[in-house]
Formats: sequence, C-alpha cells, structure tokens
Amino acid sequence: MSAGRGAPAGRGDKVRPARITDLAALGELSRLCQAEGSGTRSLGLPVSGPPIGMFSLFRFPLGGLRPHDMLYVFESDGRLAGLLRVEREAQRDDWTIVELDGVGMADAGDIRYRLVQHCLRDGGRRGAARFHVACADADGNVELFMQAGFARYGAELVLYRPPDQPVPVPESPAATAAMRPAEPADALALARLYAAATPVPVQRLEGYRLFDWERQGAGWRIPRSSLTPILRFADVEAFVLPALGGGRDGTELDGFVQIGVAKEDQPDYLRVLVRPGVDAGDVARFGLGVIAARGDRRVGRANRGVLSPVRTYESPLERRLEDEGFESIATVTLLMKETLVRVAEPALVPAIR
Repeated sequence: MSAGRGAPAGRGDKVRPARITDLAALGELSRLCQAEGSGTRSLGLPVSGPPIGMFSLFRFPLGGLRPHDMLYVFESDGRLAGLLRVEREAQRDDWTIVELDGVGMADAGDIRYRLVQHCLRDGGRRGAARFHVACADADGNVELFMQAGFARYGAELVLYRPPDQPVPVPESPAATAAMRPAEPADALALARLYAAATPVPVQRLEGYRLFDWERQGAGWRIPRSSLTPILRFADVEAFVLPALGGGRDGTELDGFVQIGVAKEDQPDYLRVLVRPGVDAGDVARFGLGVIAARGDRRVGRANRGVLSPVRTYESPLERRLEDEGFESIATVTLLMKETLVRVAEPALVPAIR
C-alpha cells in the first residue's frame, strides 16, 4: 500500500486498525503530514519545524508505540489516506490522541472526522473514561474536535531552551538546597499544590487522584501536558520544594519540578508547578541543573535542548522560564471528551417549611 493524495471519502472507504503490512505506507503518510505538505492536515503540534528539528518525535516505524496503544487507518481504494494514533493510560482509562493525519485537499477534513468518530466508538466499547487531545488552532483542528463532542478547557505554551545555553546558577542556594526527591508520602501535599495552582474546572476535568500523585517517577507523567504523550522518556524524576517551616500542617509544598530525560534525539523535558506568589526561578534552575548532570553521563547522545510546557493560567511562570533562556515556540489548545456520567452525591439541604 502507499499513502495517496486526494482519496475520496466514499461508500467503499473504511476505517480499520493498522496492520504490520501498513508500515511503509504509514511512515510516508506521517512524514508528509508532519512536514505540512500541500493538501495535508495534522494536529499541528510543534514537533517537526526548524526551531527544534525533531521529526523523530513522530517518527515511524511503529517502534514508538507502546503495547497498549492503538493505531487506526483510513483506507480508500487500497491506499491509506489517514491515520490516527492513540496512547492509552492503563492506570487511568484515559486515551490521548497523539497523531491525526489526513491527505487530500478536499477530503482531509472528512477523513480525520471519521477517524475520530471510530476512535470514540472503539474507546467507548473498551471502557475509556476520557479522551484527550492537544492541537494547534489551525486547519480546522479545534472545530473538528468540538463537533465530535470535545470541550476546550485550556491553552498551553510550549517553550524551548536551546542546547547552547549555559547551565544557570541558583540565585537562592538555600531554596535549591531544600529541594528533595518526591516521595509517595507527598501525594496529599502535591494534590494541594496542584489545586492551589489550577482552576477548579480544570481540576474537575483532569480528575487526578491521590493514587496518581503517589506514582511520581518511574516513567509516570502526572501532571499531564501536551508533550508527555509524545516524548519518549528514558527516565523521569520529580522533586519538591517544601514550604518554609512546613506551612500550616508541616507538609505543605511550595514547588514541584518534573524532569524527563528523553530517549534518542529528542529534547529533554521540564515541568514546573509552583504555589501562587512563589518565585519559580530557583525551581526551574534546579531542574535544569539536574538535566545537565544527567546529560554529563550520556554516551553517544547529543544534547537536544529542553522543552517546557506552561498552561496560560500559570502565568507569569513563562516569564520566569524566559529569564532562564527559554523561548516560546508554539501555543496549543487542550481539549477533552468525558464519557463518564456524573451523578450528584446525596447531601443534606436546608429544610423548607
């Protein structure tokens, strides 16, 4: 099979799971769409542009897939004209659409819509609780997902720090010295820190549990971002900054940093979360120092810089990262579709005479 342009979305067309025999066609189709060629559409994530030069994030063959991931293709007249790749979180029954490509100037939108609908139906049968996607607000991406029942709940800035930037020196050595690795016992304090930095509607949609916060490190990627389903991490570490004096109950945290050392030729990852009013500079510098230390141990792997996602409601965090050598390269929209039916819990109400 080969990836074709202009495949009509007719009655003979079908969406089906990918086969191993589709490998070559999928590689070509993904390459065309991620290169933003004429007549193609993709999610528009900043993964193939010249600022980073990291087409490897969406590189095929299917070695980037995990055993529980899903891959659907749109077939028309023996040619593949679209693909949808999903990453499944086994612990949370969450599905994340990582790649959605279509070719054909006139039909790419219809092809991608049919792929999304098939994914939603299949996910519903398999017990998916939430569907997530991050995309650029271009080529009808946001409109497509909203037509499929997704709700837009936020936007995220993607910042990049080139590899030629020097490792920053902490301005407050005392704060840096207080940083320590996150532990399962920090789960409640991390949940409270997240709640302090995140609007209530977003908290409700993302639905993290204490169990999720207990699993920091070892490849775990909570809190989520637009980049965590894409980057393939060789190692993930998390560190916390205890509040001065421990706060009101002795366990309060002022900051959290998650570090992902990426595999192969991909940028490393930095995710910073701080309590409102806390300077994020030292937390970011500490994380960059850890990444630099890990980089010194690499063999045969070039430094490809650092990516950091920042939600728009976390401002002015992005300005603190820009002070540390980061620059904004893209803004992506976050959308989610929830399949769970929420039922109000029984509660006492005032008596009425």
